[in-house]
Amino acid sequence: MTNTSPPRFTALFLAITCATGIAAGEESRWYKGNTHTHSLWSDGNDFPEMIADFYKREGYHFLVLSDHNILSRGEKWMAVGSVEKRRRTLGHPTMKKYLATFGAKWVELRGKGDAQQVRLKTLGEIRPRFEQAGKFLFIEGEEITNSFRGLPVHTNAMNLGELIKPEKGASLRATMRSCLVAAKEQEKRLGQLILAHLNHPNFGWGITAEDLAHVIEEQFFEVYNGHPSVRQLGDAKHPGIEKMWDLANTIRLAELGAEPLFGIASDDSHQYHGGDVKPGRGWVMVRAPSLSANNIVKAMRSGDFYCSSGVTLEGLERNQEKGTLSFKIRAVGKEKYTTRIIGTRRSRQSDPAGIGEVLATFTGTSVSYSLKDNELYFRAIITSDKAHPLPSFAKQQKQAWIQPLWALPISKPKTPRAGQTP
Repeated sequence: MTNTSPPRFTALFLAITCATGIAAGEESRWYKGNTHTHSLWSDGNDFPEMIADFYKREGYHFLVLSDHNILSRGEKWMAVGSVEKRRRTLGHPTMKKYLATFGAKWVELRGKGDAQQVRLKTLGEIRPRFEQAGKFLFIEGEEITNSFRGLPVHTNAMNLGELIKPEKGASLRATMRSCLVAAKEQEKRLGQLILAHLNHPNFGWGITAEDLAHVIEEQFFEVYNGHPSVRQLGDAKHPGIEKMWDLANTIRLAELGAEPLFGIASDDSHQYHGGDVKPGRGWVMVRAPSLSANNIVKAMRSGDFYCSSGVTLEGLERNQEKGTLSFKIRAVGKEKYTTRIIGTRRSRQSDPAGIGEVLATFTGTSVSYSLKDNELYFRAIITSDKAHPLPSFAKQQKQAWIQPLWALPISKPKTPRAGQTP
């Protein structure tokens, strides 16, 4: 399938690509990472170095520790009894596992009996034990945990230099913008690239597809979150997360003249001793010239990444300028794969049934598709016939999501910017 009349692209897009993408000719490789992780620094149930040990052993290349409204800095002590109360399994004490893994010289305790406390190690202390050039990297992060009139508004910010305190706006959308504006201000002030993404929009039914669309400063959101309580599939009154992606991107391109959202998959892991909020469910695969925080952020901003809950690609060529996509799936055993090309045609952009419809279906491990003249955008989702080994919802299959490609030029945004009335 080829596009005989590829879309024309503006100087604006080329400028964005040059500013945020990987320079032509640079050699790149794929890096696996999790952008959403919780520890004992907030509401997780294990020590950050125990969590890092898991992810490194599982073949991850980078990890974002993103505790709620806190960075892993400064002195923090926690009652040993409180640590043990958080685990979900009996007979496997958290402290016993911690001591067995890192030894008594590393674990810092004070007090005795019921008053005994353990000091949580800072990210600065942990880095030297785990980081290896080209193999494993911590990216400092925070889940900026906010709300508006009881509706949760949670934003992950990665590659931070300073804590970002949540600030409520005059509306839900203004509250969403406040985190993004704060991240952008810090990036400019510190000269350190920061990526912010909206978390689990259906958690608490907090964010609608229309909200996602109209807050055009938002460039990323979680299309898959491994927490079982995030209402991934929606319900009779609320669309599922993938449908929200299509609704928001259709509104952006058809009505607002804004670029579409990129999707992220993450664990949102909290529990490492039993329980349902487990690690290893969803991740991003990022193509970058080397393993550094700035390179990871640059690549993700340019769309040079995909997200997965179990499907891996051997090759991926996503050419926004030509509107073409081709990739090869890494086959595992006898697994079979179905790829659906999802998008919205211009002729059906006002028809609810036409938003995010299936444009094409492929079976097998090799897929190629080109943007058609009547398509606003398309994206790809790959589904294995094998069940996810750690499902977060009923009948979950192993999948991968590829970022959208869209027709340009697009007009200037028609929605209010930060600081204006939404």
